[in-house]
Parts: sequence; structure tokens; C-alpha cells
Amino acid sequence: MDEQTISPHDIMTIIKRRKWNLLLPLVLVFTITTAIAFLIPSYYKSESTILIENQEIPVDFVMATVTSFAEQRLEMINQRVMSTKKLIELVDQFNLYADLREKWTVEEIMEKMREDIHMETISTEVIDRRTGRPTTATIAFTLSYMGKDPGTVQKVTDTLTSFFLKENLQVRERQTQEATSFLEEEMKKVKQYLEELDVKLSDFKKQHSNELPEMLPVNLQGLNNTEMNLDRLAEQLRSAREREEYLQTQLSGIKAEMKDDLDQKRIEDLRMNLISLTTRFSDEHPDVVKLKAEIAGLEKQQGVSGKKSPDNPTYITIASQLAGVQSEITSIKRQIEEVEKNRTDYQKRIEKTHSLEGSYNALIMEQNNSKMKYDDLMRKVMEAKMAHGLEKEQKGERFTLIDPARLPEKPFKPNRLAILLIGLVLGIGAGVGFAALMEFSDDSVRDTNTLSQATSFPVLAVIPEIITQKERSGKIRKQIIFGVSLCGIFIISLALFHFLYMDLNVFWAKLMRKLAF
Repeated sequence: MDEQTISPHDIMTIIKRRKWNLLLPLVLVFTITTAIAFLIPSYYKSESTILIENQEIPVDFVMATVTSFAEQRLEMINQRVMSTKKLIELVDQFNLYADLREKWTVEEIMEKMREDIHMETISTEVIDRRTGRPTTATIAFTLSYMGKDPGTVQKVTDTLTSFFLKENLQVRERQTQEATSFLEEEMKKVKQYLEELDVKLSDFKKQHSNELPEMLPVNLQGLNNTEMNLDRLAEQLRSAREREEYLQTQLSGIKAEMKDDLDQKRIEDLRMNLISLTTRFSDEHPDVVKLKAEIAGLEKQQGVSGKKSPDNPTYITIASQLAGVQSEITSIKRQIEEVEKNRTDYQKRIEKTHSLEGSYNALIMEQNNSKMKYDDLMRKVMEAKMAHGLEKEQKGERFTLIDPARLPEKPFKPNRLAILLIGLVLGIGAGVGFAALMEFSDDSVRDTNTLSQATSFPVLAVIPEIITQKERSGKIRKQIIFGVSLCGIFIISLALFHFLYMDLNVFWAKLMRKLAF
């Protein structure tokens, strides 16, 4: 056929002429699609919603020891729940995937179950109290399971939800307990180390009690005092020696004994008398003999007495003063020796103080740091114990089930209505395509214009279509069959929709509610 313009009337004529070419592919494709839609097994989905609640007691009063973010903790719990051991327990408990156990391996079944379990977080925009900037926070999450049996799906979802709630409590309590145990163990170690430092510092102080840095001012003051004492004693010694020299000078010019001087003078007088008598008398003269005897007696008496105690009062006074000065000098010398010894001790202490200062300060600093660390650990242990009590009483951040799993009333998939609509569209497309193919591949001439264009001759006469009564009856019968078929298909579709997808009363109520809005 030559290319020509097709009017709407021509399209209607073609549709009437090719109605069976249009309807048969449509019915065939739609029937196949309907069969596929209702042969695919129904899968039901049950879903529960869990709210992540913040701790009831303000964090300013009790700081929780669980510092991980909700998303991180959820992922960790999800990995624990999705472990092969847990999933095998669920499969055995509810006899899941009974039709696949003989065909698939355990790993494949576990992978299939992980695909059927779905967790999705619910987030919202909040203002971070620490930074004041908007951020995304997870406030809840949904947990769902998909399977063929509605009751089993609900039970599995409930079990999974209980797993998550229980695992969250165990994780938080375990983390707080581990934090408390760790801090207590560290506190014991620091306390033991602190006691060792105290013993070491005590021994150090006992060993160097006078050379400690805090004794440096005392030692410097003592050294200064000894220097002043030495100067004072040196002045006293100089003065005492001057007095000693003075007294020795005085003492050298004074006789110690006054009686010896009188006896000597008496002997000299007697000797002078003896010389005078011997010039006049002989040696046997009684006066001469008597005088000699007296002289001998005095000399004998002077020789026997030897060295006698001085009896000169002046000599005795000066000698006693000299002895006192000499005793004072001896005492001053002894004091100087003691003070010099003390000065040497103070100097040694000061020298040792400078050499021991580094070690002593290091011990003091280590002790102070250990005390600060111990105090900090003690505070943290108390906070950890409070946080542990917070978790045991479930006053901290917790998971709360706000929407438990319900028994699914309609399948989650497949979406049979969508499949039927797709089948209808595909059927219409197939029918239109097949009808167009049959029309454009047919070279038959059906009107005068087409015949004139094909032969280049004018049409002289047209013989109309002659329809017999039999043909008219057959045409009516076909129309009745077609109408009845359409009604049957419509009724069957409604029945399938009612029993397999949604109750018609429910559908009508939903439709009216949507139309009302």
C-alpha cells in the first residue's frame, strides 16, 4: 500500500476490522500475566518499631560510660543477631525454609534469611548541644522479617525484636561492667605504685633527713649563724689573747713568794756578821759557831722547802686572772672547733641538697602525679558504678518497643495489582502491534479511493456488502459471547482480587476515604 494519511475514521474502521487481531494477543498476554501474578507465592512482612530513648537522669548528674553512637551500637547488635548461630536457632525454632533445606546448603539458607531480615534507621535533624550546629540523630529504627506464612513472620519478627532489646541491655551492662572493672583494676595498680612511692620517699627522707630541699633554708640559716658565731668567737679569742699577754707581762715583774726574800736577806745579814766575827774571833768561838749554825739552818730550811706556793697576793691575783683567761682561750678554741665542724656539716648538707634536689623533686612529682591519677581514677570508678547502676535500673539510654510486630493481613509482595496492570499494558501493546502488523502487511483494497490510486482509473460502480441472515445471526452470537466473556473475566478478576489481595469491602472503604479527602 502507498503512503497515505490515516484519519480517525480510518483508525476506527481498522479497529473494527482487526478486533480479533487486537483482542487475542491482549487476552493471551493478560492471561499469562494473571497466571504468573497468582502463581507467584505470597510473601508477608511484619514490622516492629523500636524507639531509642535518651537517659532519664541528666548527663550533668550521671555520665554514662557507653560512649558509642546509636548507629554504631545498632550495627554491632545487628551483627550479633545476624550471626549464624542465632539464625540457625531461629530456623530450627520456627521450621523456616523447610522447602529449601534439602536443596540449599546452610550458608545459602543463612544468606537468604539475612536478605529477608531488614533493619532501617529513622533519623531526624537535631541541634547538637555541644557545638550548637544542626546534625542528624537516629531516634528509632524498624525491624522487619519477610516470609510466606503470616503467623510465622510475626513470631520471627517478635523474636528478632526481643533479641535486639535483650542484646542492647546486655551490651550496655557489659560495657559499663567492663569499664568499672578496668577502672578498679587500674586504681589498684596506681594505689600499689603510690604505696611503693611513699615507702621509697620515706626511706629517702630518712637517709637524707638534713639534706632535703625543704631543709635548704634551715641549712643556709645555720651556715650563716655559724659564720657569725665564728666571727664572734674569733673576736673573743683575740681579746682573750691580748689580756693573756698583758697579764703575763704583769706577772713576770712580780715575785711569787715574799718569805723567801726575807730569809735570803737574813742569811746575808748573818753572813756579814759572821765575817765581822771571824776577823775578831776564831772559828771555835761560840758566837761564830752559833752564827754558822743559824746560817746553815736557814739555808737548809730554804733548800728543803724547794718550790713553794706563791704567797704574794698581787702575784696570786694576776696569776688567777691569767689562768682564767687561758681557760677562756681554751674554751673559745674548743667552741671554734665545734662551730667549724658545724659549718663543715652545713656546707656538706647544702652541697648534697643541690645534688639530691633532682632525685627528690622527681620522687615528689611522681608522687603528686600518682595521687592526682589515683584521685581521678577514684572519681571515675564512682561515676562508672553510678553508670552501671543506671544501666541495671534501665534509666540510661534504652530501646523501647513502641510498635510491636503485627499479623500481616495482606501480602507484601508480589504486587499483583501492579503485575496485572503491567500485563494489561503489555497485552494492549501486543494487540495493537499485532493488529498494526496484520493491517500494514495486507494489500487488500477496501475502498474506492485506494482502488483509484492503485489503478489510475476512475471507479464506475460500487457493489455494497451483502450480509445474509445467517451471517447476521453469527455476528450477534459472537458479540454475545464476547460480552459474556468480558463479564466473566471481570467477575473472576474481582473474585481473585477479593480472595487473594484485599477484601472488596476494605478496598471500597479505603477508596471512599481517599475520595473524601
